[in-house]
Amino acid sequence: MALPGLAISTDQGQLTGRGLDGFYHAGRRMLSRCQIRVAGREPLAVQARMTGADCVRFVGTLRTSPQAGPDPDVVVERTRHADGTERITLRSAAVRPLRLPVEAALATDLADLGAIACGNTGPELPASVHDSGLRWSSGRGASTVTADPPPTDALASAGLLRWEFELPPGGSATIELRVRLDRAGPVRAVGRVATSPLAPVSAAGDDPRAEALLRTSVEDLQGLLLRDPAHPSDTHLAAGAPWRCGLAPAEALAAARMTLPLGTRLAAGTLRTLARTQLRGQGLQSGMIPGPRRDAGTHLPPGCTGTEASLLFPALLAEARRWGLPESETEKLLPAAERCLTWLRTAVGDGTYLPDPQPGGPVRCETQAHAHRAALLGADLLDACGRPGGAELRHRAEALRAAFRADFWIDDLAGGRPAAALVGDGRPVPCLGAAAVHLLDTGLLGGGERAPGLLDKVQTEQLARLLGGPAMDSGWGLRGLSTKEAGHNPFGHRSGAVHVHETAVAVAGLAAAGYEKEASGLLRGVLAAAAAFGHRLPEMYAGERRTEGSAPLPHPAACRPAATAAAAGVLLLTALAGVRPDAPAGTVTLRPMRSAPLGEIVLTGLRVAGAPFSVRVSRLGLAMVEEAADGLQLRA
Repeated sequence: MALPGLAISTDQGQLTGRGLDGFYHAGRRMLSRCQIRVAGREPLAVQARMTGADCVRFVGTLRTSPQAGPDPDVVVERTRHADGTERITLRSAAVRPLRLPVEAALATDLADLGAIACGNTGPELPASVHDSGLRWSSGRGASTVTADPPPTDALASAGLLRWEFELPPGGSATIELRVRLDRAGPVRAVGRVATSPLAPVSAAGDDPRAEALLRTSVEDLQGLLLRDPAHPSDTHLAAGAPWRCGLAPAEALAAARMTLPLGTRLAAGTLRTLARTQLRGQGLQSGMIPGPRRDAGTHLPPGCTGTEASLLFPALLAEARRWGLPESETEKLLPAAERCLTWLRTAVGDGTYLPDPQPGGPVRCETQAHAHRAALLGADLLDACGRPGGAELRHRAEALRAAFRADFWIDDLAGGRPAAALVGDGRPVPCLGAAAVHLLDTGLLGGGERAPGLLDKVQTEQLARLLGGPAMDSGWGLRGLSTKEAGHNPFGHRSGAVHVHETAVAVAGLAAAGYEKEASGLLRGVLAAAAAFGHRLPEMYAGERRTEGSAPLPHPAACRPAATAAAAGVLLLTALAGVRPDAPAGTVTLRPMRSAPLGEIVLTGLRVAGAPFSVRVSRLGLAMVEEAADGLQLRA
C-alpha cells in the first residue's frame, strides 16, 4: 500500500481475479488477474514476505527436470509494489541450459473497490494489444499493462503475454510489468518522497518488538498519507486500507495528535485541510467540522464524528504548538480553532454538557472528555496568542468537572464506575466500555503540565483498577465493552472488540496518572498482539481472552493498516519516555514510566521544537536526553 496505490492478493502471489485480488488506484481496480506460468505450470509458493508497507516479495519454485531428482531447479521471485509495478525474476540452479516459456494471464473489470466488496462486479473486459502489452477500456476508464522486455507474443483474446528465455546454468531473467489507469499517471506516494512530513524515528533496546512495531507503524503511516489535490503541500492520513482510503476527519486528527513526536508537519497539513471544510454561516452548526455518524454499539445510538473532530481541532493545534509548530502556522490556523470553540459554546448554550449527535441526544461520557480537554487547551492557546475568551472557557470547564463528578459517577459495592452516557431525564447508562479511557486523556498545557481531568483522584484510581481488570483487559488489549455487560460480543465493533487506538490512549493516560501496573499490562498485551500480526496492527481485533498458546483473532471488517492503529504504535512507545515539551518556552519535561516495562529503550529521531530529539530510558526507569535542539532546557 502506498496510497493512492494498493495491491491485494493471497500469500500465494497469484492475482486470480477472485475476491479483492488486484492492483488499485484511487479505489479503482486496474488489474484483477495476473497469473504466471513457467514451462506450463504455476510455481509452487514457498514464501510471502512484506519488505515494506508498499512492497511484498513472493518466492516460488519449479522442478523442470524430473530426472534430476526431487530438488527444484528454478526459483521464481515476484516483487510487487503498490505503485502498480511487478518484477518477475527467474533464477536457474540447473546444471544444463534451460529453455523456459513464460506466460502471464492478465485481466481486469475496472470495478470500484466498494462494488467489489459487495460482490457487485461485472465480467472481465476484453483486451486489446497495446504497445508492449495489453489495454482494457470501458465507460469507467481504461487500464494498460506494459512489459519490459516486450513479449514475444501477445494474445488479446485470452489476455496472454508470452516470453521464451534461454537460461544458462546459474543464469537469470527478469520481466517487469507496469500497470496504470489512463490519465492517472504513476502512483507517487506522499510518504516515499523527500518531503514526507514524518520524521525517520527509530527504537532500540531490550525488547526487539518495540523496534519492529515502531518501524512498521511509521511505514504504514507513510503509506496512508494523502495530499489535498487542490493544495498539494497539505498532507493528511487516510483512515485505513482497503475499506477507507479517504479522509475521516476525527480519525485523521486523532492520528496526527498521536504522531506529534514525529514532527508537527502532518498536524499542520491535517488542520489546514480540515479548516477548509469547516461550516460557516450563522446557524447552530457554524464552526463545526462535518463528519459521518459512527456506530456506538448496542447501548447507545450512533454518535457524530464531526463533534469529535470539532473538539479535537483546537486541542491538536494547542499541543502542536507545544511540540514546535511555528508561531506563523499557529496564527494562520487560530481563526479556525476559535470558530470550533465558538461552536462548542453555542452547542452547550446555558447548560453544562455537550449532547451528541444533536440537541436532545444522549450526553456521552467521551464527548464530555473531548469538550473538557478542548476548553482547557483552547483557553491555554487563546491566552498564549493574546486572544480573548480563555477565562470563559476555563469557567465552563470547571463547571463541567463539578457536574460530571456528581452526575456521571455510579456508586456500587465494587467502588463505582463512570456512566457511558446520560439519557432522557438524566438517567445514566451504566455499562463500562473503552470509551471511558478518554477521561484519562487530559491533554498537555504549558510547562509540560497535564490539564486536570473530569474525574477526581479517587474516581481515577477506581477507573484504573477497572481498566486493568480481567473484564476489560483481554490480555491482547482493552475490550470495547466489559465482559460483564449485556450484549458483550468479542467481535463487536463497539461491544467487545479490542480497538488499538483506545488501548494506546489508556496506556498513555494511566502512565501519566501514575498507574503503571495497569498501563504495563495493557502495553505488553498490545505488543504481543502486534507480534502475532507481523507488527502491522489492524484497527481492531476480537476481544477473546488470551490463553497459553493462543493468538488474537482478526476482525473480518477491520482495516489493516489503519491510521489510528499505526499512530497508536507511536503513542504506546513514546509514552514510555513521557516527553512533555513546551517549545515556545524552550523547555521539555520527561516523565518516564519508572517501572520500565520493556527494559531499556532508546528512541532516536523524535522531533521537539523543530529539531531532532533522542531519549534513553534505562532499566531503572530513568530518562536521559541524548540529542536535542540548541537551547532546549530540561525541566525537573
